[in-house]
Amino acid sequence: MSFDIVKGMATTLKNIGRKPTTVSYPEEERQLPARFRGRHVLHRYDNGMERCVGCYLCAGACPADAIYIEADENTDEQRVSPGERYARVFDVNMLRCIFCGYCQAACPTGAITLEQKYELASYYPEDLVYHKEQLLESKGESTIGSNNVWAEPAPEQAAQPIPQESHVFDGSRASSAAVGLGNIEVERPNLLVNEEQDEDRRKL
Repeated sequence: MSFDIVKGMATTLKNIGRKPTTVSYPEEERQLPARFRGRHVLHRYDNGMERCVGCYLCAGACPADAIYIEADENTDEQRVSPGERYARVFDVNMLRCIFCGYCQAACPTGAITLEQKYELASYYPEDLVYHKEQLLESKGESTIGSNNVWAEPAPEQAAQPIPQESHVFDGSRASSAAVGLGNIEVERPNLLVNEEQDEDRRKL
């Protein structure tokens, strides 16, 4: 028993000179990793159009059924997104969300990402259902969010300008493979580190 007390005191003395690991939140905030998954953000193109085209892929990929969407048709008089449809209703229930990032991975237009917004506490559960107006970037603001750190850049030989450069959308680029025009091999040979260990043992 006395030895346990000595061990405990040794740990205390060892850490006595170290700086505290806590911070005085909210006056001081910790820097988060680039791939931190917080609250969702809906992004816009440079010309102010919404990236979301109401395809329901994010809602279909969500394992917790946390995303609810109602799509509507774009018209010449009211064009909200560059596609045929746009999300008239886009709700994310943060009580159900497990912050897995599947919605971000499933989105073909980079419309939804999980950003470094973690202040989600509320006394009332209805306040934790975020609506499109709360999630959408303000007009005049257009970013692609954490797609920068999650999406792998296209190889130089596959980089292709996309319609955004004709001032229809924004000025970002995509790989030719992403738009179905790629000629890069999908499968690449694995590098052998140890030929004896990595040889195929499934002898026919």
